[in-house]
Amino acid sequence: MSEPLRFRPKSFPPPEFPPRRPARFARTPPAVFPVILGLLGLGLAGKRLLGALGLDPGLAEAVLGACSALWAFAVFAYLAKMFRRVSVVLDDLRVLPGRAGLAAASMGGMLVAAALAGFAPGLAKALLVLSLAVHLALALALIAVLRGLPPEAREVNPTWHLAFVGVIVGGVAAVPLGWTALAQGLLLGTIPLAVVIWGVSLWQLIRRIPPAPLRPLLAIHLAPASLFASVAALTGQGALAQGFAALAAIFLILLLIFLRWIATAGFSALWSAFTFPLTACATALILVGWVWPGAAVFLMALGTVPVIAWRVLTLWGSGQLAAKTNAAEA
Repeated sequence: MSEPLRFRPKSFPPPEFPPRRPARFARTPPAVFPVILGLLGLGLAGKRLLGALGLDPGLAEAVLGACSALWAFAVFAYLAKMFRRVSVVLDDLRVLPGRAGLAAASMGGMLVAAALAGFAPGLAKALLVLSLAVHLALALALIAVLRGLPPEAREVNPTWHLAFVGVIVGGVAAVPLGWTALAQGLLLGTIPLAVVIWGVSLWQLIRRIPPAPLRPLLAIHLAPASLFASVAALTGQGALAQGFAALAAIFLILLLIFLRWIATAGFSALWSAFTFPLTACATALILVGWVWPGAAVFLMALGTVPVIAWRVLTLWGSGQLAAKTNAAEA
């Protein structure tokens, strides 16, 4: 009798038919939050523009209300996923779209707080504090996750602005809520971080050309300069606001010049990176008194942000966004 086989091939389970479907919300993609952040920013920019022109901001406030409801639903969907398995947050932080999306989720809470400031200041304050705490917790968790990743996955990239500088969005809500000192502290604390990320990113760009699919992320560099200008203007630091507004205008001009090169890979969920920086720039220009350039940027955003948001939200609704962005499953 022949000797029995010492090594057997690994057995695999038979394929499921019909294919297994994840439980509801079990694979909610964080990548949906950047476009929601862009929509919230569009509503706030529209409100600023209408106010600067002496017009009724009611339409912009209605848009803000609808976008706030969309943000709340997306947060609910992600919390439902997280409650199934809390560690799924760490899994999402291991991939670039996930870490950008989670940072945008808490930044969106800060913008919702800004939208609520004139209607429900108590609720707005609570939401702002909660959003800042969540954002800081996510930043600490990201540092822990990055330490366990290979060196090439730990390189500085534009999404680091969202994770480590994104708390500056809280300054936009803090000033109308009467927390000017908090806004000034956020401004002073985040400027050095942004400068370091800008410097490292410039050095990387000089050394090598980024892959075409990742080039839309370069648009994120516009966001910190715009937000610094807005918060500086709101806190009465006119010269600082003018300086960062000029820097934001330079970034925007460069992005427009190289737009074809940046977008050469075609549409993807990463095009969300075009949305919130553009609306932040429009708001910044309006706040520093450059109303008509701000209006021009706002019109540019009005023709761009809803289109990108619709395409990304459609991918989410069809279940494709999670697969395209490697979202973790709970």
